[in-house]
Amino acid sequence: MPSEQFVEFFHDILISLHENIRDLQGKKAFADPEEQDYLDGRLFSYHEVLEIMKESAQAFDINRQELGL
Repeated sequence: MPSEQFVEFFHDILISLHENIRDLQGKKAFADPEEQDYLDGRLFSYHEVLEIMKESAQAFDINRQELGL
């Protein structure tokens, strides 16, 4: 089981990732058409990072719920 400090560190990263996703989604709602692809790419990248974290947690037999994934 990960140490409490690691879990807090990881939660802080997840909070930042989710805040950035929400921010980009908000910007996307009001973005010019030429900005849409750029914002879509950034959103895809954030979601990809979250999926990689989930897969890695599973590979290392770490409880994803415990980490907030």
